[in-house]
Amino acid sequence: MGADLEQLQAALGYRFLDQALLRRALSHSSHVHERGSPEAQALGDNEQLEFLGDAVLGFVISEELVARFPAYSEGRLSKLRAYLVSASHLYKTAVRLALGEYLLLGRGEEMTGGRTKRTLLADALEALIAALYLDGGLEAARGFVRRFVLGGGPPDSLEEILARPLTDYKSALQELAQSRRLAAPLYVLVHEEGPHHERTFTVEARVGREWLARGTGLSKKSAAQNAARALLERLQASPAR
Repeated sequence: MGADLEQLQAALGYRFLDQALLRRALSHSSHVHERGSPEAQALGDNEQLEFLGDAVLGFVISEELVARFPAYSEGRLSKLRAYLVSASHLYKTAVRLALGEYLLLGRGEEMTGGRTKRTLLADALEALIAALYLDGGLEAARGFVRRFVLGGGPPDSLEEILARPLTDYKSALQELAQSRRLAAPLYVLVHEEGPHHERTFTVEARVGREWLARGTGLSKKSAAQNAARALLERLQASPAR
């Protein structure tokens, strides 16, 4: 790790009561697998924290948007939320915090530029949000999201964000399925391959028994989005029954 955690905590304006939680949030799986030491194994990687952080982030962003924009429709709020929780926006936030400097990586990941990889940084930011939640409760996580993810408001003008092309294909697929009275979309991880630090995932999206499509990506999230996009295009090309 190239930087002192004291520097990171000073930048966050928050000091962890449990420093192990912070270290875990910054620990990529490659670090744990390559080290293999009892200490590294006991610490664990940040994958479960990423899962929790994703949920906490979605809740806080939804809460903030409803409070800030009470007159907005569900569709407008959903599009703003999709942007603010997107991997691209989280990556930019992580870069502003220089989060890559603090990551604990295995040698292979380090040598392949892991400190600047978009997926690793976005995932680490979600794990950091979970660590803040577990260490200081919802207020600690909410304070971080307000300051760093939302800032004083959405990062660009609202109209600019709302005018952007749709990128949340999972939400769009769900809305289309509901409008056609179809079953809710289901997503299943069907395949993964490649070394641990360069794994490719394949996810299958399914709506009922008839409609299905697959998508691949460098993360499960991107693979699910690609599968949703493919299935959305199939449904849009088919006349409603």
